[in-house]
Amino acid sequence: MSAKLSIITITYNAEATLERTIRSVASQSYRNIEYIIIDGKSTDGTLDIIKKNEGKISYWQSEPDTGLYDAMNKGLARATGEYVWFVNSGDEIYSPTTVEEIFRENGDGDVYYGDTVMTTMGGEEIGNRRLTPPEKLDWKSFRRGMLVSHQSFIPRRELCPRYDLEYRFSADYDWCLKILKQSERIVNTHQTLSKFLDGGITKQNIVAGLKERFRIMCKHYGVVSTILNHIPIALKFVIYLVRNKRF
Repeated sequence: MSAKLSIITITYNAEATLERTIRSVASQSYRNIEYIIIDGKSTDGTLDIIKKNEGKISYWQSEPDTGLYDAMNKGLARATGEYVWFVNSGDEIYSPTTVEEIFRENGDGDVYYGDTVMTTMGGEEIGNRRLTPPEKLDWKSFRRGMLVSHQSFIPRRELCPRYDLEYRFSADYDWCLKILKQSERIVNTHQTLSKFLDGGITKQNIVAGLKERFRIMCKHYGVVSTILNHIPIALKFVIYLVRNKRF
């Protein structure tokens, strides 16, 4: 029997972006999908969109939360699939056959990962994410930054801890590291898995997010190693920014 995948979407006042996300999940050729939407008590038209699409949604709730990662913890608590995938409002699964190809081609993994394409609010592709996935991924790979985006990271649910609410902007980095440390079979799908809407909460709070990420790296890798690894990271960031006028 095919593995059950829980796809979780977090929303808050997302009427401008939610429909595209729901559409990308509903269009999947893979059928064993549980789709969960966790809303933070939106005050715009988000709930109208959810109710209009209830037939495509396995479970949804709308209540106040303390932030993005609190809502993601609520989604994890509701998930019943063997694997979980966070595809938040505005983000999309890359193609209608993406999930089917992941599970058909790659066997029984602990984590599946791939590449990410950045998109504009209008849906146009900007290009691939600045950091590219390594051929072989393990927890030590993230010493060079978060080489795989959260949107293209699909772990086995039993390996997933709760997000650490100490972090407001980079708890996903810590979460992925904890999962990778437990994982034995980490599968490179060699596919683009997701489209990521440029300009999300982390990018809007880039300095605070980088400070959190530095603390997380120190926790997992040690202070000296983290400082030494930040020299090439910073140089690559500056070069990319100059060449591409985006990050």
